[in-house]
Amino acid sequence: MADTVLILDFGSQVTQLIARRIRENGVYCEIHPFNKSEQALKSLNPKAIILSGGPASVTTSDGPKAPDNIFNLGIPVLGICYGQQTMCVELGGTVEPSEEKEFGRAELTITDDCALFDGLWEVGDSQQVWMSHGDTVFALPDGFRPVGVSENAPFAAIADDARKFYAVQFHPEVVHTPGGAALLKNFTHRVAGCSGDWTMAAFRDREIAKIRNQVGDGHVICGLSGGVDSSVAAVLIHEAIGDQLHCVFVDNGLLREGEAEQVVTVFRDNYNIPLVHHDAVDLFVGNLSGVSDPEQKRKIIGATFIDVFEEEAEKLGGADFLAQGTLYPDVIESVSFIGGPSVTIKSHHNVGGLPERMNMSLVEPLRELFKDEVRDLGRELGLPEELVGRHPFPGPGLAIRMPGEITPDRLTILRRADAVYIDEIRKAGLYDEIWQAFAVLLPVRTVGVMGDARSYDYVCALRAVTSTDGMTADSYPFEHAFLSRVATRIINEVRGINRVTYDVTSKPPGTIEWE
Repeated sequence: MADTVLILDFGSQVTQLIARRIRENGVYCEIHPFNKSEQALKSLNPKAIILSGGPASVTTSDGPKAPDNIFNLGIPVLGICYGQQTMCVELGGTVEPSEEKEFGRAELTITDDCALFDGLWEVGDSQQVWMSHGDTVFALPDGFRPVGVSENAPFAAIADDARKFYAVQFHPEVVHTPGGAALLKNFTHRVAGCSGDWTMAAFRDREIAKIRNQVGDGHVICGLSGGVDSSVAAVLIHEAIGDQLHCVFVDNGLLREGEAEQVVTVFRDNYNIPLVHHDAVDLFVGNLSGVSDPEQKRKIIGATFIDVFEEEAEKLGGADFLAQGTLYPDVIESVSFIGGPSVTIKSHHNVGGLPERMNMSLVEPLRELFKDEVRDLGRELGLPEELVGRHPFPGPGLAIRMPGEITPDRLTILRRADAVYIDEIRKAGLYDEIWQAFAVLLPVRTVGVMGDARSYDYVCALRAVTSTDGMTADSYPFEHAFLSRVATRIINEVRGINRVTYDVTSKPPGTIEWE
Protein backbone atom coordinates (compact mmCIF):
# COMPACT_ATOMS: atom_id res chain seq x y z
CA MET A 1 0.00 0.00 0.00
CA ALA A 2 1.34 3.43 -0.96
CA ASP A 3 1.84 6.16 1.64
CA THR A 4 -1.54 7.63 2.50
CA VAL A 5 -2.78 11.02 3.70
CA LEU A 6 -6.14 11.32 5.46
CA ILE A 7 -8.16 14.48 4.81
CA LEU A 8 -10.83 15.18 7.43
CA ASP A 9 -13.69 17.15 5.88
CA PHE A 10 -15.41 19.98 7.74
CA GLY A 11 -17.72 20.83 4.85
CA SER A 12 -15.67 23.13 2.63
CA GLN A 13 -16.90 23.35 -0.95
CA VAL A 14 -13.30 22.92 -2.12
CA THR A 15 -12.21 19.99 0.05
CA GLN A 16 -12.00 17.81 -3.05
CA LEU A 17 -9.34 20.15 -4.43
CA ILE A 18 -7.06 19.31 -1.51
CA ALA A 19 -7.22 15.66 -2.51
CA ARG A 20 -6.60 16.48 -6.14
CA ARG A 21 -3.49 18.54 -5.35
CA ILE A 22 -2.14 15.79 -3.07
CA ARG A 23 -2.68 13.07 -5.68
CA GLU A 24 -1.15 15.21 -8.41
CA ASN A 25 2.02 15.07 -6.31
CA GLY A 26 1.97 11.25 -6.37
CA VAL A 27 0.57 10.69 -2.88
CA TYR A 28 -2.61 8.67 -2.32
CA CYS A 29 -5.20 10.32 -0.08
CA GLU A 30 -8.80 9.92 0.94
CA ILE A 31 -11.44 12.32 2.27
CA HIS A 32 -13.56 11.30 5.24
CA PRO A 33 -16.03 13.28 7.38
CA PHE A 34 -14.32 14.66 10.49
CA ASN A 35 -16.83 12.84 12.71
CA LYS A 36 -16.07 9.44 11.15
CA SER A 37 -12.33 9.50 11.55
CA GLU A 38 -11.86 6.47 13.80
CA GLN A 39 -12.58 3.87 11.13
CA ALA A 40 -10.57 5.81 8.52
CA LEU A 41 -7.55 5.95 10.81
CA LYS A 42 -7.64 2.19 11.31
CA SER A 43 -8.10 1.29 7.65
CA LEU A 44 -5.68 3.82 6.16
CA ASN A 45 -2.93 4.09 8.78
CA PRO A 46 -2.08 7.54 7.35
CA LYS A 47 1.34 9.15 7.39
CA ALA A 48 -0.27 12.58 7.82
CA ILE A 49 -3.64 14.26 8.38
CA ILE A 50 -5.09 17.41 6.79
CA LEU A 51 -7.99 19.30 8.36
CA SER A 52 -10.11 21.00 5.68
CA GLY A 53 -11.93 24.30 5.67
CA GLY A 54 -15.61 24.58 6.42
CA PRO A 55 -18.57 26.99 6.71
CA ALA A 56 -19.08 26.76 10.49
CA SER A 57 -17.58 28.85 13.29
CA VAL A 58 -15.51 27.45 16.13
CA THR A 59 -16.79 30.32 18.28
CA THR A 60 -20.25 28.72 18.51
CA SER A 61 -21.15 25.86 20.82
CA ASP A 62 -22.15 23.59 17.96
CA GLY A 63 -19.08 24.24 15.79
CA PRO A 64 -17.49 20.94 14.68
CA LYS A 65 -14.23 19.97 16.36
CA ALA A 66 -11.33 17.87 15.18
CA PRO A 67 -11.10 14.50 16.95
CA ASP A 68 -8.85 14.86 20.02
CA ASN A 69 -6.87 11.71 19.32
CA ILE A 70 -5.37 12.91 16.01
CA PHE A 71 -3.07 15.25 17.94
CA ASN A 72 -1.69 12.32 19.94
CA LEU A 73 -0.80 10.01 17.04
CA GLY A 74 2.69 11.40 16.52
CA ILE A 75 2.07 12.14 12.83
CA PRO A 76 2.08 15.53 11.02
CA VAL A 77 -1.14 17.53 10.90
CA LEU A 78 -1.94 20.45 8.58
CA GLY A 79 -4.94 22.69 9.26
CA ILE A 80 -6.46 24.74 6.43
CA CYS A 81 -8.76 27.73 7.14
CA TYR A 82 -11.39 26.26 9.51
CA GLY A 83 -8.92 23.43 10.07
CA GLN A 84 -6.43 25.96 11.46
CA GLN A 85 -9.04 27.44 13.76
CA THR A 86 -10.23 24.15 15.24
CA MET A 87 -6.61 23.05 15.70
CA CYS A 88 -5.80 26.23 17.61
CA VAL A 89 -8.88 26.11 19.82
CA GLU A 90 -8.40 22.45 20.74
CA LEU A 91 -4.72 22.91 21.55
CA GLY A 92 -5.24 25.95 23.77
CA GLY A 93 -5.30 28.95 21.45
CA THR A 94 -7.98 31.59 20.93
CA VAL A 95 -10.23 32.26 17.92
CA GLU A 96 -12.67 35.17 17.80
CA PRO A 97 -14.99 36.75 15.24
CA SER A 98 -13.07 39.37 13.30
CA GLU A 99 -14.24 42.88 12.57
CA GLU A 100 -12.13 42.78 9.39
CA LYS A 101 -13.09 39.71 7.40
CA GLU A 102 -11.04 38.40 4.48
CA PHE A 103 -12.67 36.91 1.38
CA GLY A 104 -10.90 36.55 -1.94
CA ARG A 105 -7.37 37.45 -2.93
CA ALA A 106 -5.00 38.59 -0.20
CA GLU A 107 -1.26 39.14 0.26
CA LEU A 108 0.63 36.76 2.53
CA THR A 109 3.93 38.07 3.92
CA ILE A 110 6.41 35.44 5.06
CA THR A 111 7.75 36.38 8.51
CA ASP A 112 9.86 33.34 9.41
CA ASP A 113 11.35 30.18 7.93
CA CYS A 114 9.08 27.14 7.86
CA ALA A 115 9.18 23.65 6.37
CA LEU A 116 6.04 24.47 4.37
CA PHE A 117 7.94 27.25 2.58
CA ASP A 118 11.24 25.41 1.92
CA GLY A 119 12.41 26.09 -1.63
CA LEU A 120 9.24 28.04 -2.26
CA TRP A 121 9.14 31.32 -0.34
CA GLU A 122 11.70 33.23 1.70
CA VAL A 123 11.36 35.54 4.69
CA GLY A 124 10.09 38.92 3.48
CA ASP A 125 8.39 37.55 0.37
CA SER A 126 4.80 38.54 -0.37
CA GLN A 127 2.59 36.02 -2.13
CA GLN A 128 -0.96 36.03 -3.42
CA VAL A 129 -3.24 33.65 -1.50
CA TRP A 130 -6.97 33.02 -1.36
CA MET A 131 -8.73 33.80 1.91
CA SER A 132 -12.24 32.93 3.03
CA HIS A 133 -12.77 33.55 6.74
CA GLY A 134 -14.80 35.64 9.15
CA ASP A 135 -13.15 34.35 12.35
CA THR A 136 -9.49 34.94 13.16
CA VAL A 137 -6.88 33.29 15.35
CA PHE A 138 -5.91 35.83 18.04
CA ALA A 139 -3.70 33.72 20.35
CA LEU A 140 -1.57 30.69 19.48
CA PRO A 141 -1.39 27.45 21.46
CA ASP A 142 1.84 26.69 23.29
CA GLY A 143 4.57 25.47 20.96
CA PHE A 144 3.38 27.36 17.89
CA ARG A 145 5.04 30.34 16.24
CA PRO A 146 3.77 32.66 13.49
CA VAL A 147 5.45 32.29 10.09
CA GLY A 148 3.10 34.30 7.85
CA VAL A 149 0.80 37.28 8.16
CA SER A 150 -1.84 38.98 6.01
CA GLU A 151 -3.57 42.33 6.41
CA ASN A 152 -6.39 40.92 8.55
CA ALA A 153 -4.87 37.67 9.82
CA PRO A 154 -1.96 38.11 12.26
CA PHE A 155 -1.43 34.33 12.23
CA ALA A 156 -2.07 33.54 8.57
CA ALA A 157 0.49 30.71 8.76
CA ILE A 158 1.74 29.02 11.95
CA ALA A 159 4.08 26.18 12.81
CA ASP A 160 4.87 23.82 15.68
CA ASP A 161 7.98 22.17 14.30
CA ALA A 162 8.51 19.81 17.23
CA ARG A 163 5.15 18.09 16.76
CA LYS A 164 5.05 18.74 13.01
CA PHE A 165 1.76 20.63 13.32
CA TYR A 166 1.22 23.37 10.74
CA ALA A 167 -1.74 25.51 9.79
CA VAL A 168 -2.67 28.22 7.31
CA GLN A 169 -5.66 30.55 7.25
CA PHE A 170 -5.69 30.65 3.44
CA HIS A 171 -6.60 27.95 0.92
CA PRO A 172 -3.50 26.47 -0.76
CA GLU A 173 -5.62 24.00 -2.75
CA VAL A 174 -7.25 26.57 -5.07
CA VAL A 175 -5.64 27.95 -8.22
CA HIS A 176 -5.96 31.47 -6.79
CA THR A 177 -3.07 30.58 -4.44
CA PRO A 178 -0.37 30.10 -7.12
CA GLY A 179 2.14 28.42 -4.81
CA GLY A 180 -0.43 26.34 -2.99
CA ALA A 181 0.23 23.00 -4.69
CA ALA A 182 3.95 23.29 -3.95
CA LEU A 183 3.17 24.13 -0.31
CA LEU A 184 1.05 20.99 -0.02
CA LYS A 185 3.84 18.98 -1.60
CA ASN A 186 6.25 20.32 1.01
CA PHE A 187 3.87 19.07 3.70
CA THR A 188 3.41 15.59 2.22
CA HIS A 189 7.00 15.02 1.05
CA ARG A 190 9.30 17.09 3.30
CA VAL A 191 7.29 17.09 6.53
CA ALA A 192 5.44 13.76 6.35
CA GLY A 193 8.08 11.91 4.32
CA CYS A 194 5.68 10.49 1.75
CA SER A 195 7.49 8.86 -1.17
CA GLY A 196 5.15 10.12 -3.90
CA ASP A 197 5.09 6.77 -5.68
CA TRP A 198 1.34 6.44 -6.21
CA THR A 199 0.76 5.85 -9.95
CA MET A 200 -2.01 4.66 -12.24
CA ALA A 201 -0.01 1.53 -13.03
CA ALA A 202 0.13 0.70 -9.32
CA PHE A 203 -3.58 1.47 -8.94
CA ARG A 204 -4.41 -0.77 -11.89
CA ASP A 205 -2.56 -3.75 -10.44
CA ARG A 206 -4.02 -3.24 -6.97
CA GLU A 207 -7.57 -2.83 -8.24
CA ILE A 208 -7.40 -5.92 -10.45
CA ALA A 209 -6.38 -7.95 -7.40
CA LYS A 210 -9.24 -6.43 -5.38
CA ILE A 211 -11.80 -7.24 -8.08
CA ARG A 212 -10.63 -10.85 -8.29
CA ASN A 213 -10.81 -11.19 -4.53
CA GLN A 214 -14.29 -9.63 -4.34
CA VAL A 215 -15.86 -11.49 -7.26
CA GLY A 216 -14.26 -14.93 -6.88
CA ASP A 217 -16.16 -17.33 -9.13
CA GLY A 218 -19.15 -15.01 -9.42
CA HIS A 219 -20.49 -13.19 -12.44
CA VAL A 220 -20.68 -9.44 -12.95
CA ILE A 221 -23.14 -7.52 -15.09
CA CYS A 222 -21.92 -4.09 -16.15
CA GLY A 223 -24.11 -1.27 -17.39
CA LEU A 224 -22.03 0.07 -20.26
CA SER A 225 -23.09 3.55 -21.36
CA GLY A 226 -20.23 4.31 -23.72
CA GLY A 227 -19.04 7.16 -21.54
CA VAL A 228 -15.54 7.33 -20.12
CA ASP A 229 -16.38 6.03 -16.65
CA SER A 230 -18.31 2.90 -17.52
CA SER A 231 -15.94 2.09 -20.40
CA VAL A 232 -12.85 2.24 -18.20
CA ALA A 233 -14.60 0.25 -15.48
CA ALA A 234 -15.61 -2.43 -17.99
CA VAL A 235 -12.11 -2.86 -19.45
CA LEU A 236 -10.52 -2.95 -15.99
CA ILE A 237 -12.99 -5.55 -14.71
CA HIS A 238 -12.53 -7.63 -17.87
CA GLU A 239 -8.77 -7.68 -17.27
CA ALA A 240 -9.48 -9.00 -13.79
CA ILE A 241 -12.12 -11.68 -14.42
CA GLY A 242 -12.42 -12.16 -18.20
CA ASP A 243 -15.64 -13.84 -19.34
CA GLN A 244 -17.18 -13.62 -15.88
CA LEU A 245 -18.02 -10.07 -16.94
CA HIS A 246 -21.18 -9.50 -18.99
CA CYS A 247 -21.57 -6.00 -20.40
CA VAL A 248 -25.02 -4.69 -21.19
CA PHE A 249 -25.26 -1.62 -23.37
CA VAL A 250 -28.68 -0.10 -22.88
CA ASP A 251 -29.83 2.16 -25.70
CA ASN A 252 -32.24 4.33 -23.75
CA GLY A 253 -33.00 6.75 -26.58
CA LEU A 254 -31.28 9.54 -24.67
CA LEU A 255 -27.86 9.16 -26.28
CA ARG A 256 -25.95 11.47 -28.58
CA GLU A 257 -26.03 10.99 -32.35
CA GLY A 258 -24.20 7.86 -33.48
CA GLU A 259 -23.32 6.87 -29.94
CA ALA A 260 -24.96 3.45 -29.90
CA GLU A 261 -23.14 2.33 -33.03
CA GLN A 262 -19.80 3.62 -31.71
CA VAL A 263 -20.10 1.77 -28.40
CA VAL A 264 -20.92 -1.55 -30.04
CA THR A 265 -18.08 -1.19 -32.55
CA VAL A 266 -15.43 -0.22 -29.98
CA PHE A 267 -16.17 -3.02 -27.53
CA ARG A 268 -17.03 -5.86 -29.87
CA ASP A 269 -14.31 -5.20 -32.41
CA ASN A 270 -11.46 -4.02 -30.18
CA TYR A 271 -11.83 -5.74 -26.82
CA ASN A 272 -13.67 -8.99 -27.48
CA ILE A 273 -15.79 -8.29 -24.41
CA PRO A 274 -19.16 -10.06 -24.34
CA LEU A 275 -21.69 -7.32 -25.03
CA VAL A 276 -25.48 -7.37 -25.03
CA HIS A 277 -27.07 -4.52 -26.97
CA HIS A 278 -30.45 -3.94 -25.31
CA ASP A 279 -32.78 -1.65 -27.27
CA ALA A 280 -34.92 0.02 -24.61
CA VAL A 281 -35.73 3.27 -26.42
CA ASP A 282 -39.50 2.84 -26.27
CA LEU A 283 -39.38 1.76 -22.62
CA PHE A 284 -37.40 4.76 -21.41
CA VAL A 285 -39.11 7.38 -23.54
CA GLY A 286 -42.50 5.92 -22.62
CA ASN A 287 -41.73 6.04 -18.90
CA LEU A 288 -40.65 9.67 -19.25
CA SER A 289 -43.74 10.72 -21.16
CA GLY A 290 -45.43 13.74 -19.59
CA VAL A 291 -42.69 14.23 -16.96
CA SER A 292 -41.10 17.69 -16.74
CA ASP A 293 -39.52 17.79 -13.29
CA PRO A 294 -35.75 17.14 -13.68
CA GLU A 295 -35.42 15.17 -10.44
CA GLN A 296 -38.34 12.94 -11.40
CA LYS A 297 -36.67 12.32 -14.74
CA ARG A 298 -33.48 11.18 -13.00
CA LYS A 299 -35.36 8.84 -10.68
CA ILE A 300 -37.37 7.31 -13.52
CA ILE A 301 -34.24 6.77 -15.61
CA GLY A 302 -32.36 5.20 -12.70
CA ALA A 303 -35.25 2.88 -11.84
CA THR A 304 -35.71 1.86 -15.48
CA PHE A 305 -32.00 1.02 -15.79
CA ILE A 306 -32.34 -1.24 -12.74
CA ASP A 307 -35.32 -3.00 -14.35
CA VAL A 308 -33.32 -3.63 -17.53
CA PHE A 309 -30.29 -4.94 -15.63
CA GLU A 310 -32.50 -7.29 -13.62
CA GLU A 311 -34.04 -8.58 -16.85
CA GLU A 312 -30.63 -9.22 -18.40
CA ALA A 313 -29.35 -10.87 -15.22
CA GLU A 314 -32.26 -13.31 -15.35
CA LYS A 315 -31.37 -14.20 -18.95
CA LEU A 316 -27.85 -15.05 -17.77
CA GLY A 317 -29.26 -17.32 -15.10
CA GLY A 318 -28.50 -14.77 -12.44
CA ALA A 319 -25.61 -12.41 -11.71
CA ASP A 320 -23.86 -11.89 -8.40
CA PHE A 321 -22.62 -8.34 -8.95
CA LEU A 322 -23.58 -5.13 -10.72
CA ALA A 323 -20.63 -2.99 -11.88
CA GLN A 324 -20.85 0.79 -11.97
CA GLY A 325 -18.53 3.63 -12.89
CA THR A 326 -19.07 5.50 -9.63
CA LEU A 327 -16.34 8.10 -9.09
CA TYR A 328 -14.79 9.51 -5.94
CA PRO A 329 -16.69 12.85 -6.02
CA ASP A 330 -19.96 10.86 -5.97
CA VAL A 331 -18.77 8.93 -2.93
CA ILE A 332 -17.50 12.00 -1.07
CA GLU A 333 -20.72 13.91 -1.58
CA SER A 334 -22.86 10.96 -0.50
CA VAL A 335 -21.13 10.69 2.89
CA SER A 336 -20.55 14.37 3.66
CA PHE A 337 -21.27 15.14 7.32
CA ILE A 338 -23.54 18.00 6.26
CA GLY A 339 -25.78 15.72 4.21
CA GLY A 340 -24.00 16.07 0.90
CA PRO A 341 -25.26 17.63 -2.31
CA SER A 342 -25.24 14.19 -3.92
CA VAL A 343 -28.85 13.73 -2.83
CA THR A 344 -29.80 15.81 -5.87
CA ILE A 345 -26.64 16.18 -7.94
CA LYS A 346 -25.74 12.50 -8.14
CA SER A 347 -29.19 11.00 -7.72
CA HIS A 348 -28.70 8.77 -10.78
CA HIS A 349 -25.75 7.04 -9.08
CA ASN A 350 -26.38 4.23 -6.61
CA VAL A 351 -23.68 5.50 -4.27
CA GLY A 352 -25.72 4.34 -1.31
CA GLY A 353 -26.28 0.81 -2.60
CA LEU A 354 -28.83 -1.06 -4.70
CA PRO A 355 -32.56 -1.61 -4.14
CA GLU A 356 -33.14 -4.41 -1.62
CA ARG A 357 -34.97 -6.51 -4.20
CA MET A 358 -31.80 -6.87 -6.25
CA ASN A 359 -29.87 -9.86 -5.03
CA MET A 360 -26.55 -8.40 -6.21
CA SER A 361 -23.62 -6.54 -4.72
CA LEU A 362 -21.88 -3.54 -6.29
CA VAL A 363 -18.48 -3.60 -7.95
CA GLU A 364 -17.19 -0.03 -8.20
CA PRO A 365 -13.52 -0.10 -9.20
CA LEU A 366 -13.32 3.65 -9.87
CA ARG A 367 -14.81 4.90 -6.63
CA GLU A 368 -11.39 6.10 -5.42
CA LEU A 369 -10.64 8.15 -8.56
CA PHE A 370 -11.37 11.65 -9.84
CA LYS A 371 -12.43 12.18 -13.46
CA ASP A 372 -8.99 13.08 -14.79
CA GLU A 373 -7.54 10.05 -12.99
CA VAL A 374 -10.10 7.84 -14.72
CA ARG A 375 -8.87 9.18 -18.05
CA ASP A 376 -5.29 8.38 -17.03
CA LEU A 377 -6.34 4.87 -16.07
CA GLY A 378 -8.08 4.49 -19.43
CA ARG A 379 -4.86 5.37 -21.21
CA GLU A 380 -3.00 2.93 -18.96
CA LEU A 381 -5.47 0.25 -20.09
CA GLY A 382 -4.99 1.16 -23.75
CA LEU A 383 -8.42 2.62 -24.52
CA PRO A 384 -8.50 4.79 -27.66
CA GLU A 385 -8.06 8.51 -27.11
CA GLU A 386 -11.32 9.36 -28.88
CA LEU A 387 -13.11 7.50 -26.09
CA VAL A 388 -10.87 8.47 -23.15
CA GLY A 389 -10.89 12.15 -24.09
CA ARG A 390 -14.62 12.47 -24.65
CA HIS A 391 -16.50 15.23 -22.91
CA PRO A 392 -18.41 14.04 -19.84
CA PHE A 393 -21.92 12.81 -20.56
CA PRO A 394 -24.39 12.41 -17.68
CA GLY A 395 -26.12 9.13 -16.94
CA PRO A 396 -29.58 10.59 -17.67
CA GLY A 397 -28.22 11.73 -21.04
CA LEU A 398 -30.23 14.14 -23.15
CA ALA A 399 -33.09 14.03 -20.65
CA ILE A 400 -31.41 16.68 -18.49
CA ARG A 401 -30.43 18.73 -21.52
CA MET A 402 -34.08 19.08 -22.40
CA PRO A 403 -36.00 21.06 -19.76
CA GLY A 404 -39.65 20.22 -20.01
CA GLU A 405 -41.33 17.16 -21.45
CA ILE A 406 -39.37 14.43 -23.23
CA THR A 407 -40.81 13.49 -26.63
CA PRO A 408 -39.34 11.56 -29.58
CA ASP A 409 -39.58 14.64 -31.81
CA ARG A 410 -37.79 16.91 -29.32
CA LEU A 411 -35.08 14.28 -28.81
CA THR A 412 -34.49 14.15 -32.55
CA ILE A 413 -34.18 17.93 -32.71
CA LEU A 414 -31.78 18.12 -29.77
CA ARG A 415 -29.65 15.19 -30.91
CA ARG A 416 -29.11 16.73 -34.33
CA ALA A 417 -28.40 20.24 -32.99
CA ASP A 418 -25.86 18.83 -30.53
CA ALA A 419 -24.14 16.90 -33.31
CA VAL A 420 -23.79 20.02 -35.46
CA TYR A 421 -22.39 21.98 -32.51
CA ILE A 422 -19.79 19.34 -31.60
CA ASP A 423 -18.86 18.89 -35.27
CA GLU A 424 -18.04 22.61 -35.56
CA ILE A 425 -16.04 22.52 -32.32
CA ARG A 426 -13.96 19.63 -33.69
CA LYS A 427 -13.46 21.34 -37.04
CA ALA A 428 -12.20 24.44 -35.23
CA GLY A 429 -9.69 22.32 -33.25
CA LEU A 430 -11.25 23.35 -29.95
CA TYR A 431 -12.59 20.06 -28.62
CA ASP A 432 -9.66 19.29 -26.31
CA GLU A 433 -9.58 22.85 -24.96
CA ILE A 434 -13.12 22.49 -23.66
CA TRP A 435 -14.12 20.38 -20.67
CA GLN A 436 -17.73 19.95 -21.73
CA ALA A 437 -19.87 21.29 -24.55
CA PHE A 438 -23.46 20.51 -25.39
CA ALA A 439 -26.71 21.84 -26.79
CA VAL A 440 -29.88 22.34 -24.77
CA LEU A 441 -33.38 22.42 -26.20
CA LEU A 442 -35.31 24.97 -24.17
CA PRO A 443 -39.04 24.49 -23.50
CA VAL A 444 -39.65 27.80 -25.29
CA ARG A 445 -40.97 28.44 -28.79
CA THR A 446 -40.60 31.78 -30.49
CA VAL A 447 -42.02 33.42 -33.57
CA GLY A 448 -39.45 34.05 -36.28
CA VAL A 449 -39.16 34.69 -39.99
CA MET A 450 -37.22 32.19 -42.08
CA GLY A 451 -37.03 33.20 -45.70
CA ASP A 452 -40.44 34.43 -46.71
CA ALA A 453 -42.35 32.44 -44.13
CA ARG A 454 -43.12 32.87 -40.46
CA SER A 455 -41.93 30.09 -38.14
CA TYR A 456 -42.88 29.07 -34.62
CA ASP A 457 -40.09 26.84 -33.36
CA TYR A 458 -37.82 26.06 -30.41
CA VAL A 459 -34.89 27.96 -28.95
CA CYS A 460 -31.59 26.09 -28.73
CA ALA A 461 -29.01 27.09 -26.11
CA LEU A 462 -25.34 26.20 -26.51
CA ARG A 463 -23.00 25.70 -23.62
CA ALA A 464 -19.24 25.16 -23.41
CA VAL A 465 -17.14 25.35 -20.27
CA THR A 466 -13.50 25.06 -19.34
CA SER A 467 -12.46 23.38 -16.13
CA THR A 468 -9.30 22.04 -14.54
CA ASP A 469 -11.03 19.97 -11.90
CA GLY A 470 -14.58 19.24 -13.01
CA MET A 471 -15.91 21.24 -10.03
CA THR A 472 -15.57 24.87 -11.06
CA ALA A 473 -16.20 26.09 -14.59
CA ASP A 474 -15.98 29.15 -16.80
CA SER A 475 -17.75 29.64 -20.11
CA TYR A 476 -15.50 29.11 -23.11
CA PRO A 477 -14.74 32.42 -24.91
CA PHE A 478 -15.79 31.53 -28.45
CA GLU A 479 -15.20 34.10 -31.14
CA HIS A 480 -18.34 35.65 -32.55
CA ALA A 481 -17.61 34.26 -36.00
CA PHE A 482 -17.63 30.71 -34.62
CA LEU A 483 -20.96 31.17 -32.82
CA SER A 484 -22.45 32.75 -35.90
CA ARG A 485 -21.31 29.80 -38.02
CA VAL A 486 -22.77 27.25 -35.58
CA ALA A 487 -26.06 29.11 -35.28
CA THR A 488 -26.41 29.32 -39.07
CA ARG A 489 -25.81 25.60 -39.48
CA ILE A 490 -28.26 24.63 -36.74
CA ILE A 491 -31.04 26.83 -38.08
CA ASN A 492 -30.44 25.64 -41.65
CA GLU A 493 -30.00 21.94 -40.87
CA VAL A 494 -32.22 21.25 -37.87
CA ARG A 495 -35.92 21.50 -38.53
CA GLY A 496 -37.70 22.73 -35.39
CA ILE A 497 -35.22 25.39 -34.23
CA ASN A 498 -35.38 29.04 -35.27
CA ARG A 499 -33.20 30.69 -32.64
CA VAL A 500 -29.82 29.88 -31.05
CA THR A 501 -28.31 31.45 -27.95
CA TYR A 502 -25.05 30.92 -26.07
CA ASP A 503 -24.88 30.51 -22.28
CA VAL A 504 -21.98 32.57 -20.90
CA THR A 505 -22.54 31.98 -17.19
CA SER A 506 -19.86 30.44 -14.99
CA LYS A 507 -20.33 27.95 -12.21
CA PRO A 508 -18.86 28.06 -8.72
CA PRO A 509 -17.72 24.79 -7.11
CA GLY A 510 -20.38 22.17 -7.68
CA THR A 511 -21.96 20.45 -10.65
CA ILE A 512 -21.15 21.83 -14.09
CA GLU A 513 -24.06 20.12 -15.81
CA TRP A 514 -26.98 22.13 -17.17
CA GLU A 515 -29.49 21.68 -14.35
